[in-house]
Amino acid sequence: MINWYPGHMAKAKEKLKENLKVVDVVIELLDARIPFSSRNPKFDSLIGDKKKVIVLNKMDLADKKITDIWVKRLSEEAPTVAINSLNGQRINLMISKVKNLMSDKLNQLKRQGRRKKPIRLMIIGVPNVGKSQLINQLCEYGSVKTGNKPGVTRGQQWIKMRKDLELLDTPGILWPRIDDEEISFKLAATGAVKEELYDSELVGYKLLKVLKDIISDTLEEQFDLSQVNNDTLELMEDIGRRRGCLMSGGKIDRERTGNIILNEFKSGKLGRISLEISSN
Repeated sequence: MINWYPGHMAKAKEKLKENLKVVDVVIELLDARIPFSSRNPKFDSLIGDKKKVIVLNKMDLADKKITDIWVKRLSEEAPTVAINSLNGQRINLMISKVKNLMSDKLNQLKRQGRRKKPIRLMIIGVPNVGKSQLINQLCEYGSVKTGNKPGVTRGQQWIKMRKDLELLDTPGILWPRIDDEEISFKLAATGAVKEELYDSELVGYKLLKVLKDIISDTLEEQFDLSQVNNDTLELMEDIGRRRGCLMSGGKIDRERTGNIILNEFKSGKLGRISLEISSN
């Protein structure tokens, strides 16, 4: 479904390996709606034994009960917290987990009478998972460039942050090829890849197939339907008809309809929805 690996990401991967040597803690940023699919399988081998905090972002868009399950499960691997990088919710908890990881080293410096150094962080994650928003929440002096499109932040720089932190900013990194169709679908549906790189009709259809089984009442209300059709294709056409997605001869524009379904899911208009309950 997706085959995308821009050259700047390949270079960033090599740069990341070099810069890990000067970083104290890595923050692995995931999408709370798809914690498994938004994990880059290359990250663990890149990070090695470096200290890590796992952060589930966009908690406001995900089902709270399911997110709590993921936090508990991932906490067995590393300290884990769910946040909302848009409004800063629970970011202080994330910072406290970072500092807890570094407490032994900081105490050792204090005992030796050496000057306390800022904790150096690196945030890694697939594109459009909210890295720039999180950086903006943490920055003391202004903000970095942000955008709604994946891959907008391409440079690397050290950023002075609040509460004795320094950040080495790195671009999001997507793996060379995504052969798993389900992972491809979830990344596309949540906005991790640019719209022009996937078929919005197909992704919208697959998303609707999932949504009709878990939020049928919401779909009825949001799209002003008398009922939710069990046939996904017919349901998609019902939605297209209600939203005026018509072409000549009364044919439904399914590509436009797919975009509407995707946009209303990504914006949270359909409620707090998680697409992954487990990593199986």
